[in-house]
Amino acid sequence: MEKSNRYRIAQLLDETHIGRPVTIHGWVRTLRNDQFLAVNDGSCIDNLQVVLNRDNTPDAVLRKLSTGASVEVTGTLQASQGKGQKTEVAADRVTVMGEADAERFPIQMKRHTLEFLREKAHLRFRTSTFSAVFRVRHAMTFAIHQYFHDRGFYSLHSPIITGSDAEGAGEMFRVTTLDLDQPARTPEGKVDNSQDFFGKVTNLTVSGQLEAELGAMALGKVYTFGPTFRAENSNTSRHLAEFWMIEPEVAFADIVDNMDLAEDFLKYLLNYALTHCAADLDFLAKREAEEEKSKPQDQRNSMGLMERLRFVVDHPFERLTYTEAIQILLESNHYKKKKFKYPVEWGIDLQSEHERYLVEKHFTAPVILRDYPAAIKAFYMRLNEDGKTVAAMDILVPGIGEIIGGSQREERLDVLTAKCAQFGIDAHELDWYLDTRRYGTAPHAGFGLGFERLIMFVTGMTNIRDVIPFPRTPLNAEF
Repeated sequence: MEKSNRYRIAQLLDETHIGRPVTIHGWVRTLRNDQFLAVNDGSCIDNLQVVLNRDNTPDAVLRKLSTGASVEVTGTLQASQGKGQKTEVAADRVTVMGEADAERFPIQMKRHTLEFLREKAHLRFRTSTFSAVFRVRHAMTFAIHQYFHDRGFYSLHSPIITGSDAEGAGEMFRVTTLDLDQPARTPEGKVDNSQDFFGKVTNLTVSGQLEAELGAMALGKVYTFGPTFRAENSNTSRHLAEFWMIEPEVAFADIVDNMDLAEDFLKYLLNYALTHCAADLDFLAKREAEEEKSKPQDQRNSMGLMERLRFVVDHPFERLTYTEAIQILLESNHYKKKKFKYPVEWGIDLQSEHERYLVEKHFTAPVILRDYPAAIKAFYMRLNEDGKTVAAMDILVPGIGEIIGGSQREERLDVLTAKCAQFGIDAHELDWYLDTRRYGTAPHAGFGLGFERLIMFVTGMTNIRDVIPFPRTPLNAEF
């Protein structure tokens, strides 16, 4: 049980508790003039100033009050006499609960590069930047569950270990208990997977979508929110080997219903962040603005962080087909002046530069593209009447391009079976999935939102490794 006079710093930043005895716990950020101590406990971006009573603070304690040390402070909350804060604590007693080696502690009160902090991921939470990022991440986690709960969705825990490849990409992590030095073998000399733990080849999942479809076919509206994995040997600022996905699935819904849900969902999340994470976003916006100054003019964001968030919240999303988008790109001055790095033609998978042009230059609004070429989309997407496109949709936002991707699912058994064959997928392995088309099939749709991609957009961080606590990337599985 909380002690009656114990507070988190976030509770003490206004005048509500002035005059009360308070106890706080936190970590030292700075000590100035052996009298003014800045303490942070992670509850907010702000530090709380502690004014030491030199008569009650022995020199032995002062020597321990270095950056990183943990402390317990007991005193009285009072109106601050200095600038920059409304309140401060007049300390009666300061107890150092854990010292920090002042010479060796790597996270000092100075500007560290994000590359350096990635090497100290176990300590980077203590910086203002990363404490803000992970408070926002928490808020978005809560908002996602709140959104779906309020709208009658049921949370579904899809399996992490799976025998199927939902995306058909093949870049999956194998899960096995076989002796890798001497695996069991068949009479033909091949690895005998029947002797493995599950009696078959299994992998870490790349998506919970196929299982979510099964739930939606009985519960109506479900969503998954869990870790997914991809063994893609890519060391870019946009790829992780382990990441989190939000995947709603809705029965009796078509592609238009899907677009409506995705637009409403994204606006709700950004509104929630603007309302509940204002101080952290303000800090991150100022941080981004400073970073932008060091970039060449042509590489800078056309909008600041808060402007980008409001841009998505305040504008109706433009909706158009992939074919219409290709035509716009081909007719653009950007294309004619050869400013696109990647080619533009019908059938390509649009690159981020194409998506950002549509959002930031042509429409100056968020964009939903639909009806993509079937050849570049997954087997489960519903084939349109033209026979060459599928009822897929992507949401594009400023700064990053695609943030949500989804589709109406192929509910027709004969069409889906044919597509399995076309994509080289063993229909027997997916017999359980095809059963939903055999027994009470119904139109249904869903989408996926990469959680880290969302956090990058909300916080303005440009490297996906900086929005997940412990990034998993090729040759890196620390902590």
